[in-house]
Amino acid sequence: MGRPIKKTRMLSSFPGATAAGTNRIAVTAFRTGGSTTSSTVAYIVSQRGSKQFKIHLDDSSEIVATLTAVAPGSLTGTHNSFCVKVILDDSTEAFVEKFYNNTLHVVTSGGDTKTVKYSLGTEATDEGQAASGFGTVDVV
Repeated sequence: MGRPIKKTRMLSSFPGATAAGTNRIAVTAFRTGGSTTSSTVAYIVSQRGSKQFKIHLDDSSEIVATLTAVAPGSLTGTHNSFCVKVILDDSTEAFVEKFYNNTLHVVTSGGDTKTVKYSLGTEATDEGQAASGFGTVDVV
C-alpha cells in the first residue's frame, strides 16, 4: 500500500482529533447499490488500501469503498465506489486517482493525468494559490 494519508486529513479517533468531519477530505459523490449520490457531508474516515477507503456517508453509515477518478455521473455500474474532486491551480476540475501523503495523482475531465501537491480547502481558497502544479481538495 505504501505510505498512508496523514490521519489529520481524515476523521479518525486519535488524540487531538477535532470534531467529526471538520477540515477532512470531502467525498464528492458515492455509489452504493442502485444510485449515485452527490454529497456535501460525506468524508473519508480511514484508509484500507491504496484505493480502498472507509467513508462516512450522508445517512451516518460507513462503508468501505473504492476511489475512482471519474466525475460523479460516471460512477454508474460501480458498486461501493466514490470520487473526490480537486481544483487545480488554473481552476480546472480534476478527480483524484490516488492519494499520496503530500501529493495526488489526478485525472482531468479531458483525460490528462498529472501529479500535484495539494492542500485542504474550498474552491474559494484555490484562487489564492499561485504555485504551479498545486491543487485544493474540498473539505467537510
